[in-house]
Amino acid sequence: MGPMQEKLMAMFAPAISGLGCDLWGVEYISQGKHSVLRLYIDSEKGITVDDCQQVSHQVSGILDVEDPIKGQYSLEVSSPGLDRPLFLADHYARNLGAKAKVRLRQAVLGRRNFMAVIESVNDDEICLVDETGEAIVVHISDIDKANLVPEL
Repeated sequence: MGPMQEKLMAMFAPAISGLGCDLWGVEYISQGKHSVLRLYIDSEKGITVDDCQQVSHQVSGILDVEDPIKGQYSLEVSSPGLDRPLFLADHYARNLGAKAKVRLRQAVLGRRNFMAVIESVNDDEICLVDETGEAIVVHISDIDKANLVPEL
């Protein structure tokens, strides 16, 4: 996660927690007039459409007051779903042994994209075992995007 996402997480987390949900992660996709601020919320009891609506209303108020993002954008609030994105080292630690689709910022072993099992987490280093059985250790800041692969 970049500095902007960290700032937004810190700004929104207390209000979302007050509504009985956890802020799982924040994505900001800058595309001019079509930019998107996407919040993922989670809860032990699951997430409903009403939860998303309440969080959207609360966060909209914070955005109106704080105005952290210049220009136009759409706000989206949703559950992380079965193929949940992984943002923090804790997300990887909670999903040890799970399969993830990982895209790195820079190539490692000549590849940027991996389908791998989350083997271990040590501080901010993630050990992944790819489909060939090779272990790849990457710093969390080297990961551009990662999502769980649901086992149905």
